[in-house]
Amino acid sequence: MTEFLTAFSNFMWGTWMTVLILGLGIFLSIRFRFMYNLRRIPYHFRQTYGKMFKKGEGAGTVSGFAAACTAMANTIGVGNIGGVATAIVAGGPGAVFWMWVSGLFGMSIKACEIILGQRYRVRYKKSMDEFLCDRSFVMRNALGWKKGAFVLAIFCFVLGPWTCSVQTESVTGALKQAFDLDPRIAVSVLGVTCFVTIFGGLKRISGIMEKVVPFMAVLYILGGIGILLTHITQVPEAFWLIVKSAFTPMAGVGGFAGATVRDAIRYGVARGLYSNDAGTGYGMIAHASAKTDHPVRQSSWGWGEVFLDTIVVCSVTALSLILTNVYVDYPGVDSASLTTVAFTVSYGRVGGGFLALAITVFAWTTIIGMYYSCEKSVNYVFGDTGINKVATKIYMVYYMIPCVVLYNIQASQLWAMTDILTGCYVIITVMFIALKQKEIMRLFRDFWYRFLPAKEAGEEVAPVVYPVEE
Repeated sequence: MTEFLTAFSNFMWGTWMTVLILGLGIFLSIRFRFMYNLRRIPYHFRQTYGKMFKKGEGAGTVSGFAAACTAMANTIGVGNIGGVATAIVAGGPGAVFWMWVSGLFGMSIKACEIILGQRYRVRYKKSMDEFLCDRSFVMRNALGWKKGAFVLAIFCFVLGPWTCSVQTESVTGALKQAFDLDPRIAVSVLGVTCFVTIFGGLKRISGIMEKVVPFMAVLYILGGIGILLTHITQVPEAFWLIVKSAFTPMAGVGGFAGATVRDAIRYGVARGLYSNDAGTGYGMIAHASAKTDHPVRQSSWGWGEVFLDTIVVCSVTALSLILTNVYVDYPGVDSASLTTVAFTVSYGRVGGGFLALAITVFAWTTIIGMYYSCEKSVNYVFGDTGINKVATKIYMVYYMIPCVVLYNIQASQLWAMTDILTGCYVIITVMFIALKQKEIMRLFRDFWYRFLPAKEAGEEVAPVVYPVEE
């Protein structure tokens, strides 16, 4: 099974996928005139982190920040900790460089997802009083493919929960490493607390996410910076190793088996994408509920998420692993357990304990955020009806099953399954962006060259919103 999953995963994330993702990101960045990569960064910062505690204008269910935190619950988590570790173990330090590249150009892809989610969202009044969207709604409302949208929704809500096994594997491994905690106890507590949270619906989920996600992200970043400061003289050398290994093969040393440039690109792009979700379609789901006066304004959070996730948090993890040399000194240790070892080496048992708890919280928020994404597919299938309420409650039970059952499968198998499913999502999302590029660009130009200048000049401008009543 491992050989089959690995082979299929390698096919999915072969050269063609790398070219597809990076090519699309570069193409969109050029079309957007690098608005989400290099230009207007002060504006994006003000619209995101500068407005974290404002409710936002226009129609929607939750604030833009709350929607972004629900999205970041998917992005800032085990992908930043366990995903980066597996990328370095399999692709060498050079994989980190390609994570940065995928993040830089992924900002434009993420912006497109958010614009599509806002543009083709719907409003359910009868069963949940919520603005929502996902890949199926876009397929139906934007392309008119009703049968395909129905099949896609079933595919997403049936298979989506299985990617959460990566989260529970990381939690059980980290807690076992740090506290020798029985994995059965860990998954039981994780399963019960996740179920109680998702039972409260979007407002409870987003309310918890906007408190927990930023707090834990800051704590984790500070812990990583502490490692950097204790190895401050080695930091330039670590950066050079990352850049050099991105373009030249790295020979095996110690417990590290070595990696080719192809390995660095393949694992860097795949793990970078899993970490920041750019191109997977999750952005259109989480941000559809946000209150905003224009779809493109909310897309600034695409920049904010990818910047914090890939450029900051993933870099902190990568440098912690490289500076402590644990990817060489601890053969056989992978995923989140390897990052736990890095913190243990730097801070002793306290560091290992802190990271184990951080991984647990991150995985917890990711499982909850992923549930919200999968639930939208259930909502699509059953529509704005009373049956939707019942189906959603039943689905909560099904969703938690893989999380608490598959925790003891090998990390390599779980990551391979996750890569395969993520690859399918990418193909679908790329298709949406390609087919609706004209509408995306129309909204983009309308915001930057009409709506925003008029707003900044103090003119009265009507909100541009597209809620469709079901």
